[in-house]
Amino acid sequence: MATPPTASLPTRATRVQAPALPGQRISRNARAVVATLREAGHHAYLVGGCVRDLLLGRAPKDFDVATDAHPEAICALFPRSRPIGRRFRIVHVRMRGEVIEVSTFRSAAAPAETTPAAAEGANAHIAENGVILRDNAYGTLDEDAFRRDFTVNALYYDPQDDVLLDYCDGMADIASGTLRLIGDPATRLREDPVRILRAARFAAKLDLRMAAETEAAIAPAGALLAEVPVARLFDEFGKLFLTGHGAETFALLERYGLDDALFALPEPIGAVFRKALANSDRRVRQGKPVTEAFLLAALLWPSYRERLREAASLPRGQRAQAISLVPSGCFAALRQTIAPPRRHTYFVRDVWELQGLLERRTPKGVPAALAHRRFRAAYDFLLLRAQTGEVPTALADWWTQAQSWTPQQLREQLGAVAAQEEEPGDLPTAEATGNDAAPTRRRRRRHRRGRRRPHAASHPANPEERTEGSATVNPRHAAQANGGNVRTPP
Repeated sequence: MATPPTASLPTRATRVQAPALPGQRISRNARAVVATLREAGHHAYLVGGCVRDLLLGRAPKDFDVATDAHPEAICALFPRSRPIGRRFRIVHVRMRGEVIEVSTFRSAAAPAETTPAAAEGANAHIAENGVILRDNAYGTLDEDAFRRDFTVNALYYDPQDDVLLDYCDGMADIASGTLRLIGDPATRLREDPVRILRAARFAAKLDLRMAAETEAAIAPAGALLAEVPVARLFDEFGKLFLTGHGAETFALLERYGLDDALFALPEPIGAVFRKALANSDRRVRQGKPVTEAFLLAALLWPSYRERLREAASLPRGQRAQAISLVPSGCFAALRQTIAPPRRHTYFVRDVWELQGLLERRTPKGVPAALAHRRFRAAYDFLLLRAQTGEVPTALADWWTQAQSWTPQQLREQLGAVAAQEEEPGDLPTAEATGNDAAPTRRRRRRHRRGRRRPHAASHPANPEERTEGSATVNPRHAAQANGGNVRTPP
């Protein structure tokens, strides 16, 4: 039997009758999974966040089950199931439209004095720096409790006998509102650096106070986030900021200096991102959809503005190409840490590029912006900028009213705008890049098979014109159509 992470914790569980748990909040599918495993001769319990949330009076988002059955046995019992994961191998059981996550009891992490070779032989796969690369060493219920991260997550509930198993004084920490790592905090954070972010998220989401020894280990461990795969960090990005407590979570990240470790941006994070977090929290409470892409647009906005100003100051011949490359440059630094999927970069690019049109309000640009599929997101982004004082509130109000104007009223208002001879907007607009239309979808040119290139004698006499296929194109017109910051996802 593996040694528990700390000798100060009990090695046997405290059995607690749990009549206060609201049975109506426990998923019947989770109960059915536990019952099926029990009938097959296995031990099975509800575990982790669902038990913690029930004790805190919250509705669990999902339900996890821990059992002594191995993944192969679990899949044999549940036809609609599949094993997932390589670092932590678990089984997703689908039942009546709900997914129950079932994991096998695991042994505790290898002791600190265990060599990497020995740990690998035991299937713990601990790297030289202490990070657990793979944790598929199965163990007992006692060992599984000490393998978990926080005491409030190491609670096991038996829904059939209505009994709670508490190995790590998790009930006492829930009663006192304390978030405490199991075992030595520095060691546990080194084993899995994502626990650093989970500590901030749980403290903000559950309104818990970090234990002194846990809090002291957070900031020094921030550099370990660089060793976490970027895809896993982006998954944590959504959990941190899209669960309704993003503003509080970000405040904790700043408090412990984790914002720089997580994002590593050259420019300071601006007020627009903080406003976007508060706006997303409000939308979550209202049951409205939220997306990582909108937060990414706000996060990288200071970098985009700075790079855009630099590109707009270049000579006209270089300006269009430089501006078109600005969004890619903004994402380059972020891809070293959280690596957003490409689909989000397209969304962000559209929101950014529409800001210039929203500020300029030209007769051609306004109808195009209103018809654009990203207009609503760009408009919401403009409202956040107005709240920070970056653009006039009157501009945001104008666009709020423009959405209800008739075409005739819109033309009249545009005439009034032109008569006022307003100064250009803060951002380089389409006029500066040679195009006054909203970002449009690029069309791919189809190459026909067997198409012969024209004979040299058919080339135009004008040296400024060139021939592509059978169409004569002026390079200045081509640059005007394809240059600038006009680019939209396929």
